[in-house]
Amino acid sequence: MEQRDLIKRTRRGSGHVAVVTADGRYYLKHGKHPRQVQVEKERLEGDTAQAARAPAGGAELISRLQSASGKITVPDPAEQTRGRWRAAYYDALHHGHVPTGCKLRWNGRQRGDCVFAVVDEEAEKAAQSPPVPAVDVPKTLDRPHRLVRATRKALGRPRSVVDTRGKPEVIPLYLLRPLADRALRIMHALLKEAENRGYAVETQSYLKREEAVHLVAIVIRGRAFPLALTERTTKVPHEPTPQELRQQERNPWTRLPKYDEEFNGRLALGAPSGSWYQHSYSYSDGARWTLESRLGHLLQDLQRIAAEADRQEQEKELREVEQRRRWYAAVARARQQQIEQHRAAVLTGQIRAWRQADEIRAFYQAARARAGDAPVAADESDWLEWAEAYAVQLDPLRLLLRTPVDPPAGPGVLRELAKVDSYAYPWPFDADGRWTLADDPPTNTRT
Repeated sequence: MEQRDLIKRTRRGSGHVAVVTADGRYYLKHGKHPRQVQVEKERLEGDTAQAARAPAGGAELISRLQSASGKITVPDPAEQTRGRWRAAYYDALHHGHVPTGCKLRWNGRQRGDCVFAVVDEEAEKAAQSPPVPAVDVPKTLDRPHRLVRATRKALGRPRSVVDTRGKPEVIPLYLLRPLADRALRIMHALLKEAENRGYAVETQSYLKREEAVHLVAIVIRGRAFPLALTERTTKVPHEPTPQELRQQERNPWTRLPKYDEEFNGRLALGAPSGSWYQHSYSYSDGARWTLESRLGHLLQDLQRIAAEADRQEQEKELREVEQRRRWYAAVARARQQQIEQHRAAVLTGQIRAWRQADEIRAFYQAARARAGDAPVAADESDWLEWAEAYAVQLDPLRLLLRTPVDPPAGPGVLRELAKVDSYAYPWPFDADGRWTLADDPPTNTRT
C-alpha cells in the first residue's frame, strides 16, 4: 500500500504510524486508484481518434490481417473503438470475407486487449496431437482375463464391501459390492488392451513393514506400473453411535471423530497409495466423463512415463560413461605428469653431477698447478688421485645416456596428481606401470 501511495508511514516514538494519503482516501471512497481513473480518462479522450483508425468493414479487416501475418492486437480499446472492431469482425464473418479453409478468431470481446487472427484450419489440425485411442469396455464378461477370472472367484460370498487388496494373484479392489461387476469389466478391457499392445501383465508380492503387499502391474519395457481400482470416498460429519455416546458418558475425555469416510460411487484407477508412481497416473469418474473413457489416457501415461524413464536412464548411462572417460583421462594425464617429473628429476641430477665433476677436475688441476715442478706430498697426491677418480665416477657422460625407467604407477602417488578418487574405477596400471585395460589409454587427456 505504501508503494502505491495509499498510506504513508511516519515514525512516532519507538514505532511507526500509518497515515492514509489523499490517494488512499480517494481509493476508499471510489474503489479505484486516482492513477487508474486518469488512465481511463486519457483512454476515453483518445477513443474517437482510435475508432476512426479501425477497419471500416470485414474486407478491410481481412486485408489488414493478411498484411500483418495473420494476427492483429488492439491494446485495451475503449468502448467506441471496440465497437468498430466488433462490427468489422461480424461483417467479415457473415459476408464471406474470410478466406476459404481459414477461421477468423477474436479474443477480448468485453475487456482487455482485442486479438484478431486468421487461422488455417488444415495447418491447425495437423499441428494438433492425434486423439487418444479409446478402450472399449464390454457390457458383459464372456471370456474374462485370467486375473479378472481369479478376482471374481476370490470375491467369495456376497458382502457389502469388496476388498481384495490383501489377496495374492488377484486384482486389488476396494469398493461397494454393486460396483464390482463394472470394476471387473474395466480391468478386463484395460489388461486385454495392454497385452494387445505388447505389454506384459503380472502380479507382484513383497513385504512392507513386515506385511505382505499384493499388486497387479502392467510391465512396459521392463518397468512395472502397479494398479489398484478403488471407490472414492467423501468426508461426511460423524454421527455418534449409542455405544460411543455411552462410552463418552463414562469417559468424558474420550474424543469422537469429527468425520467419516463414505463411498460416493465414483471409481478411481491408478497407482496405489504409497507406491513410487503414486501421483504419476490416476484417473477416476468425473462430472463430465467416466473412468471407461479415460483408459486410453491411462495407457498413454504409462507409455510416456516408461519412455521418459528410458530417456533418463540413457542420459545417466551417458553421464557415467563420460565420467568414467574423464576419470581415466585424469589418471593417464597424472601418469604422464609423474613420468615427466621423474625424468626431469633424473636429468637435473645428471646435470648437477656433471657440473660437480667438472668442478672437481678444475679443483685438482688447480692444486697440481700450484705445486708446479715441486714434488707433491704423498697425502696430497693420494687425495687428488681419489678426487680425480671420484670425478670420473661422478660424471654421467662416462657412460651411454639412456631414458630412465619409469617409476611405479601406484594409486597413492597418482591420486595426489590427478585429484581424483583412486578407487572409483578399476586401476588401469600394473606393478610395472603398464596399462592393463583392454582399451588404450585416452589420447585426449586435456579434458
